[in-house]
Amino acid sequence: MPIALDDIPLSGVEKAAVLFLCIGEERGSAMMKKMSRTEIQSVIQAMSRLGTIPAATVDAVIREFSQTVSGGAGVEGSVQVAERMLSGIMSDDAISEILGDLRSPAHGQNVWDAFAAVNEQTIATWLSGEHDQTIAAILSKMKPAVSARVLPLFGPERMGEITMRMVGLGTLSRNVVENLEAVIASDFLSAATRKSNVDPHQRLADMFNKMDANAFEGLSSELESRIPEELEAIKKKMFTFDDMVKLDGAALQRIMRMAEGNTLALALRGAKAEVRDAFMSALTQRMREMLETEMKEMGAVLARETREAQASLIDITNDLARQEVIRLPSNEDELIED
Repeated sequence: MPIALDDIPLSGVEKAAVLFLCIGEERGSAMMKKMSRTEIQSVIQAMSRLGTIPAATVDAVIREFSQTVSGGAGVEGSVQVAERMLSGIMSDDAISEILGDLRSPAHGQNVWDAFAAVNEQTIATWLSGEHDQTIAAILSKMKPAVSARVLPLFGPERMGEITMRMVGLGTLSRNVVENLEAVIASDFLSAATRKSNVDPHQRLADMFNKMDANAFEGLSSELESRIPEELEAIKKKMFTFDDMVKLDGAALQRIMRMAEGNTLALALRGAKAEVRDAFMSALTQRMREMLETEMKEMGAVLARETREAQASLIDITNDLARQEVIRLPSNEDELIED
């Protein structure tokens, strides 16, 4: 995995992307209204792969905006910034067409998210033959929680050497990051995808999680009589809305903060009493009263709407768990009583 440590000049379209990042999303959106679809796509593609651009480079590219970067701050391009900028001038379908596969794990920051989702032992084994400087560069780009699990797997002596190199690493140049991302995507992630098999139990568990409770109960009875062992394996992988009662107050608070609009109120309208109580107990008195008022003022709601709202909260929960922000309860957490 060779890493080129020297910078390469920015192309014209990359300089334009830096300009858009400097002037901000609102002004950038206004400027894009005067551009053609082809021009927009070129700039957005360049923006999505820029990564962090040091302030000195920004100053050299667009000196007339020196005041913007005089405080020493650089700019950072990403798919997310590009998407928000486009949202002011285009429909969701048009944005999806322009961004295309830039949202896939083979591009930009998503590479690191996909890489971090892999088992730490697999990551360490793949990196074991690389130079310590390369490993230091990769670990510095990964989430700290993941790097903390991978680093000790190299052994005490090598772990110290890698850490020293991480301390002296500084800011990685754009082409170094691009080189790393390309190799990870082509040599590691693509191979891991080819080797991985979809877990049918997990796939069915995800489907059952969002199924109507009455429908699942009927199906469960049928499966219990025909494939009891398979059903038990699937149930162990399920995380339903009722299971949210097992989460601690801090986790529930974080989930509720991420719920949009009236999603929380809708979800709790169709929840069991113990689940509703768990959510309410995680709120302050004032917030609890506001939520109760909102639920009362909603009037009659469709059962389908409550199921969709609950499914939305489950999605938020699973996303936070994948990011290791919260931890889902497991059978190992159950208390054994005499």
